[in-house]
Amino acid sequence: MKIVFAADPFALSLRKALIEHLEKAGHEVVDYGASEENPEIPYFESCVKACEALQRGEAERGVLLCGTGMGMNQIANRFEGVRAAVVESVFAAKMCRSINDSNVLCMGAMIWGDWMACEAVDTFLSTNLGDGLEDLKSFLEEAAKKVAKIKG
Repeated sequence: MKIVFAADPFALSLRKALIEHLEKAGHEVVDYGASEENPEIPYFESCVKACEALQRGEAERGVLLCGTGMGMNQIANRFEGVRAAVVESVFAAKMCRSINDSNVLCMGAMIWGDWMACEAVDTFLSTNLGDGLEDLKSFLEEAAKKVAKIKG
């Protein structure tokens, strides 16, 4: 799967662990954020670039990292077609896909350890709308269509 990725300076260590994990799993990562070579890119710049790439259809999903995940999330959800969720557990990473069909995962480097963050990202990428909620699947699919039409 092709994934847009962005991290801010607070998340450089987690960024490295997740990108290595994703690439080892065979995913293509397009990174728009801060890196060891260019550590000063703030979340409000890298998030915009990643979300614009997602809007253009250059990737299927996104992963955004900052100190808490909340700054990235607030910006990401301003973009039409981006459904970002801040998660602080593997369970929440599953449910944001299964219930809300989120296409962007926001995580806080101040909250997550590398190993558990990799588990959350794997869960996010492998879960589809309605997974584990088969009795509600048709309701969730209809809800997702209606939510997509809402303009703020």
